[in-house]
Amino acid sequence: MAAQEQKIFAYETLAAATKNFSAIHKLGEGGFGPVYKGKLNDGREIAVKKLSHTSNQGKKEFMNEAKLLARVQHRNVVNLVGYCVHGTEKLLVYEYVAHESLDKLLFKSQKREQLDWKRRIGIITGVAKGLLYLHEDSHNCIIHRDIKASNILLDDKWTPKIADFGMARLFPEDQSQVHTRVAGTNGYMAPEYVMHGNLSVKADVFSYGVLVLELITGQRNSSFNLDVDAQNLLDWAYKMYKKGKSLEIVDSALASTIVAEEVAMCVQLGLLCTQGDPQLRPTMRRVVVMLSRKPGNMQEPTRPGVPGSRYRRPRRHSALSSTVGTSGASDSHTSDSSNNYNTTVTTSATGTISATAETDPKGKRPIREG
Repeated sequence: MAAQEQKIFAYETLAAATKNFSAIHKLGEGGFGPVYKGKLNDGREIAVKKLSHTSNQGKKEFMNEAKLLARVQHRNVVNLVGYCVHGTEKLLVYEYVAHESLDKLLFKSQKREQLDWKRRIGIITGVAKGLLYLHEDSHNCIIHRDIKASNILLDDKWTPKIADFGMARLFPEDQSQVHTRVAGTNGYMAPEYVMHGNLSVKADVFSYGVLVLELITGQRNSSFNLDVDAQNLLDWAYKMYKKGKSLEIVDSALASTIVAEEVAMCVQLGLLCTQGDPQLRPTMRRVVVMLSRKPGNMQEPTRPGVPGSRYRRPRRHSALSSTVGTSGASDSHTSDSSNNYNTTVTTSATGTISATAETDPKGKRPIREG
């Protein structure tokens, strides 16, 4: 099975599977290029991503990276089943995931009720396991760097699958270019990444914590407006938690299905994952352990971190922000496309990014001075 899944596809095979990349088969388009639905001769459904020509990577490097990513196999990750190089074309072949992405259900009032508490806790747990695999159990440490609701796909059994991992490896930045921008998805980025460009696995933990609180409340952090006295969703959740009112932040669509002690534990978990100091956030291994046990003595969270808050970069480059492994520190720019296999444009940054950047509150582009 593994040999079959790590496969070099002939261009003709992929053209036939997608009816010559016809517009009818197009699932969407993001910064990395268009994605098409296809069907192989053996009946398998696939999603084919045609990488845009902005990647300056050569054929050999691309094939080496694609081989590495094809070794990533986990039930909570959208698996790469193969790849193809044809002239100047580079294509990635993914398993096809039947359901819509999480954001299309979670933030649409008429669809939210499909996500009862059992399904939401399943998503919280599944995404945690997928991230743990990427961080610690895959062949190389992979920092996703853009965990968000639109990058979580759901299959026909409601199993969550993390999409769009490893893109920094396929779009390396020209060594001669110096970029000091920090970009990502508004509402999900860790403060140390926004403010100082420090990227580690703990940046993914922060984004995961935001996702957990969004799943509990049904609210987007980036457009939160339920409480005028709260800066954002994280701030509101923390205020309610401190008042002993964690259950009052629960999505009204969940009312009849919640398990109170699980919800309370997940609120606390989401707050721990979004601490301003990355060293105070748990690892994904610790998160998975916490989710697998009965709620017990969990650490007490302090107020969650937001860009511009009390967290300050340590004077010496900490070991934490050098645990990038082979993923490389990276910048991203997000495209709100219907194509959920490709929602992030990623370029690998070299060295330490020390410039401070702010995000545009009305969008997802970074604001750059000068």
